[in-house]
Amino acid sequence: MTVYYSLTFMLLAAEMITFCILVAPLPFKVRRKVFRFLSESPIVAKVAYALKISFIFVVILFVDALQRMFRVTAESDLARSGQQGLNDVRTETNLAARKFYSQRNTYLTGFTLFLSLVLTRTFYIILDLIHTQEEYAKLKKESKAGAQNGDATNKEIAELKKKLAAEEAKGRDFETLKKQAAQQAAEFDRLATKYNEATGNVSNKRSD
Repeated sequence: MTVYYSLTFMLLAAEMITFCILVAPLPFKVRRKVFRFLSESPIVAKVAYALKISFIFVVILFVDALQRMFRVTAESDLARSGQQGLNDVRTETNLAARKFYSQRNTYLTGFTLFLSLVLTRTFYIILDLIHTQEEYAKLKKESKAGAQNGDATNKEIAELKKKLAAEEAKGRDFETLKKQAAQQAAEFDRLATKYNEATGNVSNKRSD
């Protein structure tokens, strides 16, 4: 295997390891820290930029490997049909090895590109899921705080109703006392009038 295909294989292995880490059942806090680091770290951004450039070369290698695979397959078919060269064991072995290497290189580069797309999509899906979970947790806390505030407001309303009922009871008692005082004052005036009349009558009789 040549150097660039060896590097492509290493890139494929790194993608497989990264994919296993992304889909691993990690706790939410750990997953959030990992994805926040991957999405906000400038070092990771530089590495991602370098990987984008490397994937351009992988695309070129994939196209070249695909062309070689088609060409070697066509040569192998011609050799088997007996239309080109002698059908000896050495030629057939050489064609089989070339066909195997071309197919291997095609699958290697193709799976590398395919897994890169899967990794990118999986990363953003999980990142959106984390943001959604954070928003859900925030809304849940706000709803709990609102419920607590609602309970406190209900308690305050109940206390105000009790105070209002007490004040209304005091008002009713005051009105009752006011009426009783008015009745007593009227009774006192009536009695005082009678007393004055009686006193005046007595003095008039004595003077006669």
